[in-house]
Amino acid sequence: MGATGAAEPLQSVLWVKQQRCAVSLEPARALLRWWRSPGPGAGAPGADACCVPVSEIIAVEETDVHGKHQGSGKWQKMEKPYAFTVHCVKRARRHRWKWAQVTFWCPEEQLCHLWLQTLREMLEKLKLFVLILLFSLLFTCSSRPKHLLVFINPFGGKGQGKRIYERKVAPLFTLASITTDIIVTEHANQAKETLYEINIDKYDGIVSVGGDGMFSEVLHGLIGRTQRSAGVDQNHPRAVLVPSSLRIGIIPAGSTDCVCYSTVGTSDAETSALHIVVGDSLAMDVSSVHHNSTLLRYSVSLLGYGFYGDIIKDSEKKRWLGLARYDFSGLKTFLSHHCYEGTVSFLPAQHTVGSPRDRKPLHCFVCFSSLYGLEAAEDVEEWQVVCGKFLAINATNMSCACRRSPRGLSPAAHLGDGSSDLILIRKCSRFNFLRFLIRHTNQQDQFDFTFVEVYRVKKFQFTSKHMEDEDSDLKEGGKKRFGHICSSHPSCCCTVSNSSWNCDGEVLHSPAIEVRVHCQLVRLFARGIEENPKPDSHS
Repeated sequence: MGATGAAEPLQSVLWVKQQRCAVSLEPARALLRWWRSPGPGAGAPGADACCVPVSEIIAVEETDVHGKHQGSGKWQKMEKPYAFTVHCVKRARRHRWKWAQVTFWCPEEQLCHLWLQTLREMLEKLKLFVLILLFSLLFTCSSRPKHLLVFINPFGGKGQGKRIYERKVAPLFTLASITTDIIVTEHANQAKETLYEINIDKYDGIVSVGGDGMFSEVLHGLIGRTQRSAGVDQNHPRAVLVPSSLRIGIIPAGSTDCVCYSTVGTSDAETSALHIVVGDSLAMDVSSVHHNSTLLRYSVSLLGYGFYGDIIKDSEKKRWLGLARYDFSGLKTFLSHHCYEGTVSFLPAQHTVGSPRDRKPLHCFVCFSSLYGLEAAEDVEEWQVVCGKFLAINATNMSCACRRSPRGLSPAAHLGDGSSDLILIRKCSRFNFLRFLIRHTNQQDQFDFTFVEVYRVKKFQFTSKHMEDEDSDLKEGGKKRFGHICSSHPSCCCTVSNSSWNCDGEVLHSPAIEVRVHCQLVRLFARGIEENPKPDSHS
């Protein structure tokens, strides 16, 4: 039952759930392991060995053995038992993380304190830990947060934001010794306005409790505040934006939670809270949307014209329906089957590898390496132009996955490669468009249609035919033209003058926009979707 020094691997024979176990802590690998050892000595770890990376340990506490039921049998051999409890991350199904506790019983007080001290020292080092990514030579801060600013939207989704935070998130923050300043928002854009006004230097991150709309408020406030401090004019379409040093945490409490689902793999509040606690860091692209040298909005997920733009515009008029308004407006828009004529010009993203047609995203080195040579290649690349009639024009910076569409609108989209996947759905029959939509809910390739085109771009512009005609009329002396009236032909795929843009769930009415992708402009408390995560068994 002895132990070696703290500099060397620490190994002892302890008790876990009334089973004699060999317990090992390897500082070089930052790994805590334990396995059953019924015979004398520690023995070698078998197939049933359990392990927890130190980076996924939340906290270590000394256990109050006086409040524990000692039981009989093996415990009678310990006259004065001592114990410590390790609070850690346990992986569950479907990318969920759970808060788990493992209690280790020691026969000696000195041994118990040695384990407590060693584990706590390693956790303290994690708060100053810097990960060096050798392949990309990129230095990424991965420290654990100590003080957070939390915005809670009490109205979003089903109105459960405050309850979710108090029940599932606050206890974990307290356990991890994270202090918080909490603001429960009372009106739209309060989070954005607050971030412009207060001193944010004292915080290690900003947490958004709500849906995608709440996250968008925090995003706009943080980016805007950072550009103002750096003296950058956001209204200039070619301005080089400055990344913020603060990370954003997302506690999902909305109706779709697309950003959370696409960056973590699930929309579970406990999982997101644990990613914040362990200090995960994930870089994410942001697109700026301009019209006539004026910034309209920033986008991180979906920028959609036509089908998705009509849905969000119509749903705004039916807020009294609650979440059902999206289904109603979606059905109405599908039956209307309007298409829109215009011109899309784009700059292909030749600085990155991979294709939107990949079955899944390539390894993250694609995103890290995309930071280099991004601007240098811009001047030598040529713009491409596509004209026609479109049912939908979608630009996605991420997969846009959610519970209803687990693979999303663009399954192979990268989060931080400095590009956006531009998806053009040309005029087609209602039946074919339905086939396209259904493929968002299964494993089939949604781009495998003759009327669907997809490009990986870093910039694009769109001008509706209606706007082009107006410009032409002005040049010709002010002649007036009228768009095709569709009210008498509701079932046809008729061309309507203008649609609206769905920008991360907000409506933009400008028919002519200029979009540019800013590589890794913000960082989240996340680590991306882990491939084939296996549920842990700490028992």
